[in-house]
Amino acid sequence: MKISHYIFLGFVSVLVLFSITTFVNFSLSNAVMENNDYFTRSTNLVRNSSRFQRNLLTMVNGLRGYLLTGEKSFVESYDTANIENEQLLKEMAGLITDSAQSRMLTHIRELNDQWTEEYTDPLKQAKMSAAISRQHLDTFNRVYKEKFASGHERSIQTALQEQFKAFSASEYAMREIRKQELAASVTRTNRLSLLLTSTSIVLGLFIIIFVTLKISRRIRVMTDMANDIAGGRYDVTIQDIGKDELSSLGNALNHMSQELSRNITLLKRSNEELDQFAQIVSHDLKGPLRGISNVVSWIEEDHQQELTPKVNEYMGIIKGRVHRAENLIEGLLSYAKADKQDIEKEEVQLNALVKEVVENLPDTANAQVQISNLPVVHAEKLWLFQIFSNLISNAIKHNDKPAPSVKVYYKEWPDYYEFFIEDNGNGIAKHYQQRIFIIFQTLKDRDSFESTGVGLAIVKKIIDMKKQQINVNSSPGKGSVFSFTWSKE
Repeated sequence: MKISHYIFLGFVSVLVLFSITTFVNFSLSNAVMENNDYFTRSTNLVRNSSRFQRNLLTMVNGLRGYLLTGEKSFVESYDTANIENEQLLKEMAGLITDSAQSRMLTHIRELNDQWTEEYTDPLKQAKMSAAISRQHLDTFNRVYKEKFASGHERSIQTALQEQFKAFSASEYAMREIRKQELAASVTRTNRLSLLLTSTSIVLGLFIIIFVTLKISRRIRVMTDMANDIAGGRYDVTIQDIGKDELSSLGNALNHMSQELSRNITLLKRSNEELDQFAQIVSHDLKGPLRGISNVVSWIEEDHQQELTPKVNEYMGIIKGRVHRAENLIEGLLSYAKADKQDIEKEEVQLNALVKEVVENLPDTANAQVQISNLPVVHAEKLWLFQIFSNLISNAIKHNDKPAPSVKVYYKEWPDYYEFFIEDNGNGIAKHYQQRIFIIFQTLKDRDSFESTGVGLAIVKKIIDMKKQQINVNSSPGKGSVFSFTWSKE
């Protein structure tokens, strides 16, 4: 399975667990809201029940006061309480959801209707008619004795009170049950949420650790392989039995390593053949060139009197061409060997090295070379000698002034030195400043100025091999400043 599939499935699993956790918490919030609604209805039921019972007392007291005193204010109190009780019974019927409570409320309504229709309303009507005539008064007295003498009215009131007590007790019991159910639901939800959240965290950590170990170990192996290749070991391979993206990368690295090893082998073989070719060609060419030079010398010695001035001129041209060819062969060999020599680093006194360079240069009688106080470096002495020799030689050789002037100085930076070779010569046009570092490239006609065009190419090759920089700052008629960097390491 691909690594991306592992990551995708892992994150999907975590998202599913968090979705379940969210759903559970949402369900709990709905349960809490339903419970809050229930408690609101329950509170209203209890409040209405208490209000109903107070209204019953008000009706009893109002009716008795009216029967004893005949004051109509007691009748008004009775009627108001009676009307309110009817409204309370309707509201309570709308709030009840339990069938047992509904039956209890129906019984309460029946008892209340029986109490008002059979006792309270008839007595109230008889009392109101008692003032009309003696007969009506007798009727009231008879009704009063009948209704209250039997004690049935008292039993109805008691039954009403008992029903309301039972109703309230039932409501409080249901409250307690709902409270316990809600508490249990909260506990279950908290445990489930904790379990799901913990599982999500553990699963996420497992995915991270699994992917990290699966990737980092194999990437470390590939990094080691890349470092080996960078260090010159091109025959290294890695073994990866997986079938994912990193396996494809590992196979690509193995293929790259095989191709590099094959190409490097071919390149080494080609370089060896080129070195052998250069040695053979230089040896085979020097012989004929030396023979031509000898023949020209013999002709000049044996037939000097017979040679015309024009022939002598031609003989000089032949000797010059032979000398140039020899210099080109030597320069080509020097260029080929510039990066092949295994040179150990040593402490190099640059002032002494530059003075030695100047002393070994030909035709420096009129030249002035000013050398500043150069540092002591730990470097390859032969390479530095070649660099300074070629740069100072060019600064003098390509100078048309009667007294060529060359300055050698440096600047120190945190990680490297920067050396400068400044002259007062002809200068170099900007579009030629990169061309001069190409082998066999010269800015003057070879017939008018003898130059192989190899010196600066050797300098550039050494500088590139050391991974340093060489630059030239020049303009026609204002001299040139060649600068190159050299690491302190």
